Amino acid sequence: MSPRRPSVNEEMRRRSRERLLQATVELVAERGYEATTLGNIADRAGAARGLVSYYFPGKRQLLQSAVHRLMHRTLAAALEREPRPTGPEAGRELLARAIDAILGLAADQPVLMRAHMAGLLQYEGFIQCAEQQRLAALLRETMVAFGSADPDTDYPVLRALLMGAVVAQLLPGAPMAPQRLRAELFSGYGLDWELGVPPGPKPPGGTPRAGGPQR
Repeated sequence: MSPRRPSVNEEMRRRSRERLLQATVELVAERGYEATTLGNIADRAGAARGLVSYYFPGKRQLLQSAVHRLMHRTLAAALEREPRPTGPEAGRELLARAIDAILGLAADQPVLMRAHMAGLLQYEGFIQCAEQQRLAALLRETMVAFGSADPDTDYPVLRALLMGAVVAQLLPGAPMAPQRLRAELFSGYGLDWELGVPPGPKPPGGTPRAGGPQR
């Protein structure tokens, strides 16, 4: 039997890594972070347990990569949803979709996103994995489409605002309503409430500011 081509080996490694990331998302969402072990993840992925350590130095790093992958896929799906926005208002619609995608993910996956945010705030901080870099690139492209003159500065601000909104939405004992958080983010960027996927009527308490990117 001839040895496999390098491209075949690379594809097999990619698929194994993808299965581990997907298994992590599923298990942490079902059981919570502490109740999920690396062995559980390997079993769910149908992988050898040693393979987890081959790709990731620990469970926290694996969770970060898994959630960043999920965030990237969720954000990409929202931005690419039909009908695709066109014309001068396209950038505003794309930014609205990006905000809605992240707030919606926090609402749909509270256990997973709470564990992710706890890891960011208490442990390693951002891990520069491929999944995080793809997510960052997509957020930067969204700011470019929005009309930012300095996307390298503006996209980290957007990221920080989204992180803050997710924390506020998931804060145990004192969560803020997603509609109020959405209203504040839309106001800051001058977005009309009707853009994106409105979760319902706009809450009282102000009108979004008109205009382009806020600086």
